[in-house]
Amino acid sequence: MIAPGHGLTVPAAAHRPAEPAADARAVVIGGSLQRDLLWLGVVPCAAVALALTAWFTHSRLEMLDAAFNAEGQAVARQVAAMSDLSLYAGDVPALQNVANAALRGGQVTRVEISNSAGVYVTAGSKTGPMGQLRMFTAPVTLREASKAAAFSPEGVTAAGDKPIGLVQTFRDTTAYAHERTRSLMAGIGIAMIALIAAWAWVRHTARSVAQPLRRISRTVAALEAGAFDARCGVVAQGGAGGQAKARRGLSRGRHEFASLAHDIDRLAERLQRNRQLSEERVREATAVALQRMAEAEQAARSRARFLAAASHDLRQPLHAMGLFIDGLLSSATAAQRPAVLRLQEGTDFMGVLLDDLLEISRLDAQVLTPAIGNVSLAALFDQLGAQHAPRAAASRVRLVWRDRGLAVRSDPALLLRIVGNLVGNAIAHSGPEGTVLVAARRRGARVRIEVRDNGVGIAPIHQTRIFEEFYQVANTERDRRQGFGLGLSICARIAALLGTHIELRSALQAGSTFSLELTGADPREVQPAAPEPVASSPLAGLRCLVVDDDPAILDATSALLMQWDCEVECVATGSEAMRRLADPDARFDVLLCDLQLADAEDGMEVIEAARRLQPEALAVLVSGATGPEALQRLRQEGVMLLTKPVAPAKLRALLSTRRAGRLASSS
Repeated sequence: MIAPGHGLTVPAAAHRPAEPAADARAVVIGGSLQRDLLWLGVVPCAAVALALTAWFTHSRLEMLDAAFNAEGQAVARQVAAMSDLSLYAGDVPALQNVANAALRGGQVTRVEISNSAGVYVTAGSKTGPMGQLRMFTAPVTLREASKAAAFSPEGVTAAGDKPIGLVQTFRDTTAYAHERTRSLMAGIGIAMIALIAAWAWVRHTARSVAQPLRRISRTVAALEAGAFDARCGVVAQGGAGGQAKARRGLSRGRHEFASLAHDIDRLAERLQRNRQLSEERVREATAVALQRMAEAEQAARSRARFLAAASHDLRQPLHAMGLFIDGLLSSATAAQRPAVLRLQEGTDFMGVLLDDLLEISRLDAQVLTPAIGNVSLAALFDQLGAQHAPRAAASRVRLVWRDRGLAVRSDPALLLRIVGNLVGNAIAHSGPEGTVLVAARRRGARVRIEVRDNGVGIAPIHQTRIFEEFYQVANTERDRRQGFGLGLSICARIAALLGTHIELRSALQAGSTFSLELTGADPREVQPAAPEPVASSPLAGLRCLVVDDDPAILDATSALLMQWDCEVECVATGSEAMRRLADPDARFDVLLCDLQLADAEDGMEVIEAARRLQPEALAVLVSGATGPEALQRLRQEGVMLLTKPVAPAKLRALLSTRRAGRLASSS
């Protein structure tokens, strides 16, 4: 549609098949239809009216001028004819009478009769400007009757051969000028009336044409905006009868605009029906999607509850097994030691799997808050080199580190976890005599860390799935010594927590490159590394209170702590633990308490009581619960957590730190 008052560029091939290049050019339309119709109607009418008016006015003025001149010349000739004898005879009174008679006719305002003999007769007023007078002249000749007279002048042989005088008449042009002005104004008035009538008619016609187009254009704009209930409201003359004929297809003689509006209204009705059908389908699809989403959320909650319960139920015996095995290892005989080591290896593998599951739960529960700071990549690579050098040497893989003196803004522990996992995977997949390159590159204000290997590479079909849980490319037999397929999934979650992502470039037999980008930092602003912790102090005499409702865990923990020469007291309920903490004669250095106790008792209440009753004691929560709610709760309370199964070395390191702190405070 063409909107009035606006230009429109219509692509000729916007909705048609491809046409020749000459037809594909855009047609540029300017102005408006109403203005074009006005110009089309008024300009020809104005040209015709002005031409006819000018022609008729010019003819009228020429007629007036000819009549004015003819009358003046006729009077002059008449006076000349009446004054020939009198002028020949020199009869001045007679000439005066002729002149006065000419004035009395009213056609001239002044008459002059003269000859070469000095006769000069005038009549009429000499007042008034000469510019308003027009002069007419006529020669005075003798008539035929005068030729026969005896007084005929010598040398005259025929009538009119020689004039004997001159008659001059003057006419006032004032009335003539008024008549010319009146005729001219009448012509202009007629032309203006014709132009106004033509303009009014053309304007009415333009409005009758532009108004339905405007309504059609507004309807199309409303349909484009989504208002499918809009209608043109343009019908053919005859009202409902015209519409009925249109519905019956009888379009002969019907106005084209009415046909166009009817077609657009039909299109709007169809669009409205389609929209209603689409909305119904969308509502149905939305309802199905919401139902499936609710089912998925319910399944996710059920899975989380199942994993939390299963993790807790598995961690309890696994924790006790680890403590018992560590206690048995020191007293095992040579024949028993291989079996005990196999048991310890199995529990370690199960502990790694449960720790990975816990890590995923913690990341999904968003209970980890990165401690962002300036991290020196040189120190980070040194730490990773010391950590992975033995494994690389055993696999005959060469490690190359290139930090280029760069630093980044990140959490050092989480970044160490990501890069360490990528380096471990690169070592595992490089093969003997392979090379692993860990390099840092500056990219503007950011730093890119890359881990490259020259191993077998990863096929494109696997590259989109290696970050999924439990997905491994070359471990179809599920050998636990090759991992569980959770490392890259955890790294991807940690990278998202740090505000970045891990990129992969790989091809079969061309190696793999894992990379991530972090915000760069000034290496001079990196804080110096903390001093190495002091060696573990002996644990003899460390007073420990162990709270757990599992007798096996109590026995294993008690045996292990006593093996380390600690003073151990074990209780099975939270109420009993709080009574022991409230006893003024009982002082404890460490509290190891389970989260879920018997009879729905909460280990957090025991921790809070320890903080209140014995604030100097190190209160540690030992639990196998890994649910998001439990992790968020522990994070909000700021409770130190050891996740079951707890490695004896980790527990010993924690108690040694506590022992060293107590010795330092006592000294």
